[in-house]
Amino acid sequence: MDASLILKITAGILLLLVLILRLKLPAFIALLISSIAVGLMCGMDSQAILNAIQQGMGSTLGFVAVVVGLGAMFGAILEHSGGALSLAGYLTSAFGEKRTPAALAITGFVTAIPVFFDVAFIILVPVVYALQQKTGRSLLYYAIPLLAGLAATHAFIPPTPGPIAVADILKADLGWVILLGFLAGIPAVLVSGLWFGRVIARKIHLPVPEGMAQFENRENPAGLPHVGGIAFAIFLPIGLIVTASLCKSGLIPLPQGRVFQAVLLLGHPFTALIIANLWVWYLLGLRRGVSKAKLLDISTKALAPAGVIILLTGAGGVFKQVLIDTGAGEMLAQSMSSLGLPLIAFAFLAAALVRVAQGSATVAMITAAGLAAPMAAGGDFSEGQLAALVIAIASGASILSHVNDSGFWLVKQYLGMDETQTFRSWSLMTTLLALTGFAGAVVLFVVL
Repeated sequence: MDASLILKITAGILLLLVLILRLKLPAFIALLISSIAVGLMCGMDSQAILNAIQQGMGSTLGFVAVVVGLGAMFGAILEHSGGALSLAGYLTSAFGEKRTPAALAITGFVTAIPVFFDVAFIILVPVVYALQQKTGRSLLYYAIPLLAGLAATHAFIPPTPGPIAVADILKADLGWVILLGFLAGIPAVLVSGLWFGRVIARKIHLPVPEGMAQFENRENPAGLPHVGGIAFAIFLPIGLIVTASLCKSGLIPLPQGRVFQAVLLLGHPFTALIIANLWVWYLLGLRRGVSKAKLLDISTKALAPAGVIILLTGAGGVFKQVLIDTGAGEMLAQSMSSLGLPLIAFAFLAAALVRVAQGSATVAMITAAGLAAPMAAGGDFSEGQLAALVIAIASGASILSHVNDSGFWLVKQYLGMDETQTFRSWSLMTTLLALTGFAGAVVLFVVL
């Protein structure tokens, strides 16, 4: 392994932290400067650096920009109507205030099975805003359980892309992976979401970010939209996405043809969120007497904070792309194969090192799985043990989300945190999730 390459990348990350935390440069500019600096230190020529910036920004925002923009408009109308407040009131009354974080964790855990992490978070975050304003607790008290539920399922349970790819590379049975994903994911959410959410909420009190949600004080509950319509509006896009996923996987037998293509089109996050926007325009806007001009104004204003989120997420993608192009992540993982560790420990550490080095959980999973596959093929492992190995890799690839992960910036902006607060909450939550998930995978590997 080229130790100097790792030192250069470490220097680049430290530069980024100094630019943001000490010099107070905007994170967008700091990420771009650090990306260029890392590229230069690692010997990339100017054209390669510029290509990495373009590719990193484009590949990240090709999906995220559309989803964030549509999600921002959807959330703005939901918030303006009091719909999120209505759903928040229902959750607190149905589950009790003390059990509301558990309800959010369950919601996140179930929702992220068919829906991408960022899509589900953007759809559900207005409910977190409403709960904070209703109870006055720190935003993290509700956000961390939701994020833990989303992150655990996204990492551990197919049909999300990461575990499916790892299961395919390791030739693990998907049924076993799903079962063990639940068994390892539930304690991971309990520790990183419910327990840690309470702990960090006492240390960092966050209000709703300015400009992200503003609710009026409504003393008459009858003035709020009915919770059933709000739940339908939120789960309409999720239901469409789920249906499309089930059809693609063959679990819903639908012959190839126009109907099949229509289901795939309607179930794509882009189309599903467009439909959801049209629905809330009618249900929470026109039907309740809100003028078209007012709805347009609400939607337009929602795009201002969305623009900041989009740019920061894209810049995070640039930094990640430069790190990928240097080959540091793959080099780190390959160096682990000579240490003689047990396979499950090697797989976890390889994924964790790639994740920390270059940010992408999916790349970390695939890299670690590729390195572990020959050793797994040469051993006498049961189906359960191969599935536990998938969970170990997924756990390692979830660890320590930081400045080279676009999710870090997405969560930071939506929760209105500075970088230090994001490290103390989101980054530590993902680390606890990874360690607890790995512990569960080890237990399952030994038992099975």
